[in-house]
Amino acid sequence: MIAERKSRSLLLSAALTRAGQALLRTGPPGGRERWERKNHAGRTVGLYAGPAAAAGVALAAGRVRPAAGAAVLAAGICGAYDDVAGDERRGFRAHLRALRDGEVTSGAVKLFGISAAGLVAGAVMKERVLDKVLAGVVIAGAAHFVNLVDVRPGRAAGAVLALGAPVLLRKGPGAGLAAAAMGAAAAVLPDDLGERVMIGDTGAHALGAALGAAVVAGNRRAGLLAHAVAVVAAAVHGDRVSAWARAL
Repeated sequence: MIAERKSRSLLLSAALTRAGQALLRTGPPGGRERWERKNHAGRTVGLYAGPAAAAGVALAAGRVRPAAGAAVLAAGICGAYDDVAGDERRGFRAHLRALRDGEVTSGAVKLFGISAAGLVAGAVMKERVLDKVLAGVVIAGAAHFVNLVDVRPGRAAGAVLALGAPVLLRKGPGAGLAAAAMGAAAAVLPDDLGERVMIGDTGAHALGAALGAAVVAGNRRAGLLAHAVAVVAAAVHGDRVSAWARAL
């Protein structure tokens, strides 16, 4: 029964993601040009995979834990705003400096929006105050981490598959949430590696938030603390994490 639930979450997320991607490619709102970007190699790729993955994993995760599905959706929306706004500044420090000067950047919207969504989801998913805070840090931090490694085709989706696999092997709702994240990641990976699409901030943040929610659902305080320290360290050393992802 447990294996069946995990399989259902994985397959549902993958199917929804593939269907959403096909739908957006067939009739992209606002015209095809709005959905095209240049990747690191200068090739024109579509952004269809990002919203499709965000919607697919949000719906599949919401069946397991509604709070997790809501956090994933919020992370995807914040990422979509950044994809549309196209602010080139990188790193929290740059966006916080701009905010101090009175400019609200898309990066600041992501920082505060995803953090708030993570804290709300953590407050629902855990009972004790400290656990709620740690859970929020893990969800928001995981969303940021997956976006940090999204520097080459397939890096973000591959990271979700690799990091989600150990959680998938466990019992409980955490495994179902990991399955939802991995299903969407697996669905976009072939086209992402083939440089036909990119998941953008929309997909990266949504997949990361789902992965963080899986960790939250499957861990108690010690595990939450360890993961919170890891994602905060990744955020502090973001440039190094991105360089490591490029080198893989």
